[in-house]
Amino acid sequence: MSKLKITGKALRQLGYPEGPVISIAMNLVQKHYKYASKDAVFTILKTVLQTPSDFVSDAVLAPVAAQLLPPPDNKDSSVAVSLNQSGIAFNIFGREHIEEGALAQMYTAAKLPVSVAGALMPDAHQGYGLPIGGVLATRNAVIPYGVGVDIGCRMCLSIFDIDPKELTNREHYFVREINEATLFGSGAQFTQAANHAVMDDAAFQQLPFLKALHGRAWKQLGSSGSGNHFVEFGIVEIREQDEVLQVPPGTYLGLLSHSGSRALGAAIANHYTKIAISKRRLPQDAKNLAWLNLDEAEGQEYWMAMNLAGDYAAACHHVIHAKIAKQLGRRPVKMVENHHNFAWKELLNGEEVIVHRKGATPAGKDILGSIPGSMTAAGFIVKGRGEAAAVNSASHGAGRKMSRSRALQSITDADLKKELSKHGVTLISAGLDEAPFAYKDIEAVMKSQKVLVDVVGKFTPKIVKMAGDNIKKWRVKE
Repeated sequence: MSKLKITGKALRQLGYPEGPVISIAMNLVQKHYKYASKDAVFTILKTVLQTPSDFVSDAVLAPVAAQLLPPPDNKDSSVAVSLNQSGIAFNIFGREHIEEGALAQMYTAAKLPVSVAGALMPDAHQGYGLPIGGVLATRNAVIPYGVGVDIGCRMCLSIFDIDPKELTNREHYFVREINEATLFGSGAQFTQAANHAVMDDAAFQQLPFLKALHGRAWKQLGSSGSGNHFVEFGIVEIREQDEVLQVPPGTYLGLLSHSGSRALGAAIANHYTKIAISKRRLPQDAKNLAWLNLDEAEGQEYWMAMNLAGDYAAACHHVIHAKIAKQLGRRPVKMVENHHNFAWKELLNGEEVIVHRKGATPAGKDILGSIPGSMTAAGFIVKGRGEAAAVNSASHGAGRKMSRSRALQSITDADLKKELSKHGVTLISAGLDEAPFAYKDIEAVMKSQKVLVDVVGKFTPKIVKMAGDNIKKWRVKE
């Protein structure tokens, strides 16, 4: 097998900036991925470029991620802030499923002087700042990296009164509809922008920083990005009537999407994290938990920008689902949506607090949501139980058990094709770093949060599209 070689020109075409990151990435590929396929390596390099904060702790890719993150402000106008000696108490759900790195990050967040409550979900794994799967309530403070880079990332499920046997009978039709409804890839943009009221939001004009992002955001409206984002058709099963879900028992066709606020959210996160770090100098291990107070101008700006990014993420899903619903000639009987990577103003023990849910979904009393498994594992439609011990939260998915670099090194094309065939799933496209083996057992995760949510339905994926290799490579049925 010939060794893989990539050029600086190829990296620049991917969007990598001029500078040391080019040679660092080239050397890293030559050392760690020299026998990997070009498509697989380019997929992960695109993902690192889009969300470098997700890779700062990666054993292989951290040097590239560090070069892509915004440089610290050389003007040290920050105020030194000490962590509390002992942190607030927080509950851990599914401790046996959670890596030590995520626990360490949560213990650090618990020592922030603004922290008042927290919880760690069973899908938790190490992130940047607050761990993915971390929930943190603060007093009058918002932490940009407590929200995350992909602000307002969400699940959106449309349930259609269509016999799901159609997914087999007219498979090519449904593959085509996904392909035509959205774009995947970190820099993907439409040549013809979609129309949606979110693009007329006054925040775009009120903040010069946001105004400069408006054009690109419009061209990316309705796109799906890369990483773990997906659009998939599957089978929805409702076994019992639920007064909140209000969908009669039966079997339905479902359309499930997972994506966020694209380049808009990433730009907001990085811009305001830099400001937060410049204002509050925390110990090195807590640096990325720097916050903005909501009674200062920068905090109010971030809050406005974050909510805009959340609305924009929702609009991206609505554009996709509306396109497909029009082609199906049906309106969904129900749409179930839920944000993660967001902050909410909520009451806790009679006091208003800011609840950050990074890779965790709201699970207040009777709040609906969907928690996916993997491209072959069924996910669940859930109803929150309003558990105060979890700050009214639940997991947002199964959670990773393998880093992307480890997945690429250990999972083969043959492994994935065999797993897809076993479950009868047609994969339009994806990278090996998103193979089912890279994720925790969703059944075990759900068992660990029985006190947090009630299951009211099930979604089993059948036709899946993610960013990555082309359609012919992954076809199960020819």
